[in-house]
Amino acid sequence: MRRNVLLLQGPIGPFFSRFADDLEERGFKVTKINFNGGDRFFYQRPGAIDFTGKLENWESWLERLMVNRDIGRIYLFGDCRSYHRIAREVAMRLDARVFVFEEGYIRPNFITLEENGVNGHSTMMNGNLNIRVNVSELPEEYQQPGNVFQLTALYSILYYWASAARKSRFAHYRHHRPLEWFSEGSRWIYSGYRKWRYSRRERDVLNELIPQFNQNYFVCPLQVHCDMQVVVHSDFNSIEHFVGDVLASFSEHAPSNKAIVFKHHPLDRGYTDYSTLLANMVAELGLQGRVYYVHDVCLPTLLRHAQGTVLINSTVGISSLFHGTPVKTLGDAVYDIPGLTAQTSLDEFWRCERFVDKAFFQAFRDHLVQHNQLNGNLYRRISNHGATGIVWSDQLSGEHIWDADRVEQVGAPKLTVINGGAGSARGPERDSGAEAA
Repeated sequence: MRRNVLLLQGPIGPFFSRFADDLEERGFKVTKINFNGGDRFFYQRPGAIDFTGKLENWESWLERLMVNRDIGRIYLFGDCRSYHRIAREVAMRLDARVFVFEEGYIRPNFITLEENGVNGHSTMMNGNLNIRVNVSELPEEYQQPGNVFQLTALYSILYYWASAARKSRFAHYRHHRPLEWFSEGSRWIYSGYRKWRYSRRERDVLNELIPQFNQNYFVCPLQVHCDMQVVVHSDFNSIEHFVGDVLASFSEHAPSNKAIVFKHHPLDRGYTDYSTLLANMVAELGLQGRVYYVHDVCLPTLLRHAQGTVLINSTVGISSLFHGTPVKTLGDAVYDIPGLTAQTSLDEFWRCERFVDKAFFQAFRDHLVQHNQLNGNLYRRISNHGATGIVWSDQLSGEHIWDADRVEQVGAPKLTVINGGAGSARGPERDSGAEAA
């Protein structure tokens, strides 16, 4: 039984260090690889190894390590990063299992943990989704703790500063986004200022929008400018490309009494601003008075009063379905399922009256909670369960930390589509897909 576990790059902060505590308590032996000073700063436990070589040497280095340490499974955060893409290929050759953490499909109370890949790499994308849920096995839900944004910002600043301090040791490291300690730290401080400023400036936006366009506007949530889900799992090469296509279609095909609201991503506040782009396109297309650009309005309220939601593959789509608002995806998304989301073209979506199958959505949500969603938070403990504060479903706990003797015998299930099937809600009603922060 291979109980040796390898942790690669995790979310910014101490989450992987805490997760290692949970794993070792249940009988696994953990090895962690640090790729830069930030990784090393947040992982102070024994069993860590620094990879200081070049990316082109990573594959052979990793394969030797996995063979020598008899690694049976890998945990990582984000399956599109260069080091992680290579690691998945090596693991496949060595018959090791790969489990991927990611921000939750259901937000803000969950994080994702899925075997083989997430989002566009998820096994749910193969079209064989068996939505059969044993409601009795679903755990009670804990709500997200407060002040997560402030803690995330602090962790990010410390991460980039520690990376800069150890830059000479990890000279060959290639980050998936800019890794300049001063600019990155400053952006998170600026993001906090913008959060305060926009929340004050936009407090009357909904009072203007809803009376005029109630059930006659579309929400268009923007994703982070460097989101791998946009680059890898859609045909768009940038957020600007997406905005241009959506507004062009809206201008030509949406009835003149409709409006559209672009919602900036909260984790992109310090990096981008699309005010100039949108102002220019509104003037060019003659859409004055019908296009809104917001940053910090209440997303659940925005969704509840909307006619529909248009997005690439953001998890806001799941939140939109939760609030009964129809969704049109323009990229690869795990929830883009016939009977759940619109399968028509974007041009047609503006004019069609659609409704969400609430029973089907509830069954789909319960399926996620049972199979790949962990009730928890990557940056702050959500409960007193273990070192990570994660509340596991019975299905997931048996796979990962509660039964190490059984874990390597459990294979990934083969799934078939069942359209529909109602589940029952657990705990108090809350926003089940909203962006964190």
